Amino acid sequence: MTTSQTVNKQSMYETVLKQFNKTADIINLHSNIRKILGITNNEIIVHFPVKMDDGKVEVFTGYRVQHNNALGPYKGGLRYHPTVDVDAAKALAMWMTWKTSLAGLPYGGAKGGIQIDPRNYSDAELERITRRFTYALGENIGPEHDIPAPDVNTNAQTMAWIADTYMSTISSSERSQNQHVVTGKPVGSGGLEGRDRATGFGVYLTIKELIKSKGENLKGKTFIVQGFGNVGYWASKFLTEDGAKLIAVQDAHATLYNENGIAVEELSQHSSPRKGSIKGFSSANEIDPESFFGLECDILIPAALGNQITDDNAYMIQAPIVAEGANGPTTSEGEKILLEKGVTIIPDILCNSGGVIGSYFEWLQNRNGELWELDEVMNKLEKKILQVFKKVQTEVNDSQTDWRTAAYVIAISRIETAYNQRGIFP
Repeated sequence: MTTSQTVNKQSMYETVLKQFNKTADIINLHSNIRKILGITNNEIIVHFPVKMDDGKVEVFTGYRVQHNNALGPYKGGLRYHPTVDVDAAKALAMWMTWKTSLAGLPYGGAKGGIQIDPRNYSDAELERITRRFTYALGENIGPEHDIPAPDVNTNAQTMAWIADTYMSTISSSERSQNQHVVTGKPVGSGGLEGRDRATGFGVYLTIKELIKSKGENLKGKTFIVQGFGNVGYWASKFLTEDGAKLIAVQDAHATLYNENGIAVEELSQHSSPRKGSIKGFSSANEIDPESFFGLECDILIPAALGNQITDDNAYMIQAPIVAEGANGPTTSEGEKILLEKGVTIIPDILCNSGGVIGSYFEWLQNRNGELWELDEVMNKLEKKILQVFKKVQTEVNDSQTDWRTAAYVIAISRIETAYNQRGIFP
């Protein structure tokens, strides 16, 4: 990555606060509600010991930040990454509040994780770390209170461990009604068909709709992707199947380029989850990572970590469309440069909202004791994402503003309405 972990830690929260305050000024948000939304409800830090495979004990630090639940239970992912800390979790939790509100879901926002590099641990150790973290969180999570989901370096297996651990702490009579304590579970353990591809599908669909609104289509369009995890892979897969061409990919270890196109499935097989890197892929050339953002292309998809597009590199970007697959990949300063250049940014709270929409469907499926098939899920997902896209597009056109501002205006106005209608206790 071109941005240091230190910068990520220090400024992601500053970025989200700048975005919030800008929107609050635009909509003239009531000062009382502004005070409430400008802070988090709860910040939970847990330290817990875990025995390693060699018999030694390590103590880990885990986080869960709950920003706001005016619209419903807290909802948000858990990530396992060295950059996880309370400030990063606060920023990500606030983004989740805006994202669920924009999508019209009955959720608030939360986020959390553990400050580790999972590649340094065996599967057995990761299972023990996950289960012990779940136990340490205790009643701070629950199917009608706070519902975690996968995020960076976590997956369906992680969610299965959390669900099993959580349900082992409650009475047997309650277990069947608490399966929706997490979403993103394996399909055989109460998961939703299609949840694995939901975020990437949303990235693809919003790009497709934006290009369609310009009277064009994806055939022959070139795109580059930063991050080739779940989101980067699925977005690339859907885009290439619709005629676009992947010409460059970057992760923390390598930057690959092939002007003739990179085969998505081949790259995915090469960068298996345990290996976790695109480095060494023979069907593309490895190039200087500093040149990645300056590559000539039609679409740039930052799908890795936050604060990757900054005032240090935004001027290099040649893509007319930036589609934020990651949460908070663009700093306020970086965004200002892009907008001045005429770049259209599809903001994270719209672009990658397919994941939380898919999670909502899984939550409903578990809650109602139903089983939805893949075609049904993808149709529902497409309908919902297009509905939200059109709403933001209308706000962009009516207010003659950028896409992020339009999305924030819709999201924060909905929460303001909820507070105005119900009042503030007591």
